Amino acid sequence: MAVAILALQGAFIEHKKKLETLGAECFEIRQASDLERPFDRLVLPGGESTTQAKLLHELGLMGPLRKRIEEGIPVLATCAGLILLAETVDGTGDLDNLNPAAAQNRLQVKGLGTMPITVRRNAYGRQLGSFHAEGRWEDEAVPLTFIRAPRIEALGSDVEPLVTLNDAPVAVRYRNQIAAAFHPELDDDHRLYEALLAPLKRAY
Repeated sequence: MAVAILALQGAFIEHKKKLETLGAECFEIRQASDLERPFDRLVLPGGESTTQAKLLHELGLMGPLRKRIEEGIPVLATCAGLILLAETVDGTGDLDNLNPAAAQNRLQVKGLGTMPITVRRNAYGRQLGSFHAEGRWEDEAVPLTFIRAPRIEALGSDVEPLVTLNDAPVAVRYRNQIAAAFHPELDDDHRLYEALLAPLKRAY
């Protein structure tokens, strides 16, 4: 199985290492020509969502990746990747220290918008507010690492919570898309990766 990992910015190497331990063949997407290689799964890593979105537009990757996702390729998105997938992004909490021009520039950046959720940037705190916690996947504990994490504020009717923290969703699934506010690549738990690699059951 070939997994394409967006490698424009952020923590893509850590995802690659995790997936390779599970037997997946991985390669990095850095330019439009990389999409010519066949792949079965897609990973959108954490990092800086505004920077990633700008680069996706500038490199001609946004449209083709959106098309692949809408056609049903399984995707795992973490932290900034979650923001890229979200249909609605509340960025106001991330603009407090920016001048008006910089704030407006950030608000104008649009991501992939393929998952019917609303997220709020940096809702769990900025870099110094990063933390570890223990969430729940059904009845089992899940280690969670949050770094400048977005919060999932609202879910569309077909969006399924996968992992919760204090009864609030921090990882969700929508059809072929899995998105998490935390960084699974930094903890010793493979369940989100196993869910990504599992055979896709189309119910839509």
